[in-house]
Amino acid sequence: MSDITDAIEDMKVVMERKIAAMPSRIRTWTTEYTSHKLLPKNMILTGLRGEGKSTFLLHHAKTCGKRMLYFSADNPVLSSVHLYSLVSEIFLQGYDGVVIDEVHFAREWSQSLKSLYDDFPDRTVWASDSSALILRNGSGDLSRRYVFVHMPFMSFREFLFLETGKLYGAVNPFERKAGEPLPFTPDAEILNLFEQYKVQGTRPFYTEGNYEERSLGLLEKTIRSDVPFFVPHITDDNIRLMTAVVGTLSQAALPRLQVRSLCADWNVSADKLYQLLEVMDAVGAIRIIRFENDTKAKTAGAKLFLADPCLYTVLRGNKGSQREAFVATLLQEAGFSVYASRNETEGDFVIEKNRGNLALKSLPPLKIEVGGRDKPLKKSDWVIRDNSDYPTDKSIPLWMLAMMW
Repeated sequence: MSDITDAIEDMKVVMERKIAAMPSRIRTWTTEYTSHKLLPKNMILTGLRGEGKSTFLLHHAKTCGKRMLYFSADNPVLSSVHLYSLVSEIFLQGYDGVVIDEVHFAREWSQSLKSLYDDFPDRTVWASDSSALILRNGSGDLSRRYVFVHMPFMSFREFLFLETGKLYGAVNPFERKAGEPLPFTPDAEILNLFEQYKVQGTRPFYTEGNYEERSLGLLEKTIRSDVPFFVPHITDDNIRLMTAVVGTLSQAALPRLQVRSLCADWNVSADKLYQLLEVMDAVGAIRIIRFENDTKAKTAGAKLFLADPCLYTVLRGNKGSQREAFVATLLQEAGFSVYASRNETEGDFVIEKNRGNLALKSLPPLKIEVGGRDKPLKKSDWVIRDNSDYPTDKSIPLWMLAMMW
């Protein structure tokens, strides 16, 4: 028990140090979340590494009016302490709640969360994890007890706030009326900032410097630490294969993989390759886009992109694939379902609005074409144009897609 007491004292110091180190400007998704809805008493926050989950949790722990204690379950000091025993002791010391970062690193984490919910109904438990696979791999029927909240990539409007201090409202460009004023005038400075956003703006740690090194480090940790956690019997060759997949996709003009060729080159079965790709998608290394109504359990998808489009710049990748990756990412993060078009003469994607962070209206399926400033509409409903400043009746500049949340 004395060891647990000492650990709790150390946690208090770490939490205070982390809060003191938080920047004066943090991404607005964190501060705006509670303006749209109450923060759940029992919550699991999911999102990719580097998106700001820890900052979100620390901010709300500091401002919620409760006595909260933060700790990360991947701390080696806590590896020998059972999660339930640790949190129980924290509650017995008078804390109103706990914040558990990287919860899946704790032994029997899902059963512990279930028991904490049942045994301490008046206490707050917030946890985080970097993968949505926690929903599938967790036992103890967590979905009935905890609210799952997904943190998206940082939007352009959030990037503008960090850079300029100005806060612009969210907009859905597919619902704008003709002649309606833009959320701001896209002058040269704003458009230049959008070019910076496309290079390093999807995750807030860019403000800390060494962006390329940190991005590559997060990618490596995702492949080497997160994927093996969910894939049994993974080998060093599997790790190298996944690294090769990332490299291939970053350079490919056509965002697809040759499954048979990969299986032969790496001496891996198709089933294993599909399993690796599925988990790489779930943990945020790649983004698999299927054809509409494709329900195959094992597939390499119709198009595959790097999950974070900024990585194309880090890896000196293909500009056209990066542009399509940005469109797919921005639409999915804003709550659209995104599918690859079966007929590319009619467009690149088919999208459908069915959810989102804001109360935006549902939309019927729309055909989307993606390209540069002069890209034609083809037979699509909308064309998304990069390097463009103003929308027209049927065109949307890429920067406006990044203003949707």
